[in-house]
Amino acid sequence: MANVLTGGCNCGAVRYEVSGPLTGATYCHCKRCQRRSGAAASPSAHPAPGTFRITKGEHVLRCWAPDDGGEKWFCSLCGSSIYAQRRDGSGTIGIRMGTFDNDPGVRPGSHVWCESAAAWEPIPDDGLPRYPRTTGAGVEPRTS
Repeated sequence: MANVLTGGCNCGAVRYEVSGPLTGATYCHCKRCQRRSGAAASPSAHPAPGTFRITKGEHVLRCWAPDDGGEKWFCSLCGSSIYAQRRDGSGTIGIRMGTFDNDPGVRPGSHVWCESAAAWEPIPDDGLPRYPRTTGAGVEPRTS
């Protein structure tokens, strides 16, 4: 396979690959991502459907799925956040960009959940569109 992207957790117990193109990436500023990552925002890349797979350590992956949110998958040995997806498996997967072995070749193209942005670290003036919550049909970016 040409252009396969690989990545994994800090301890090496979990490994994955992406066998197709990444369709984009976002910075998420929601409170859950802040608490999960310990940072003001969490960059996630989005693979094309059916191109992401765990190649090692599926048995050590654990999931936290809040009642009103999607699944957040992490390594139970080292705690590294690996990816997120909807409970029903539909829609976009968000791979935590810090888990890639090398440059994934995409850059975040928007900021989402800006209404929850951390007051202690303002969103940079980088020219990217900002959305109060998430992107989607009929959702207009915030201009300020």
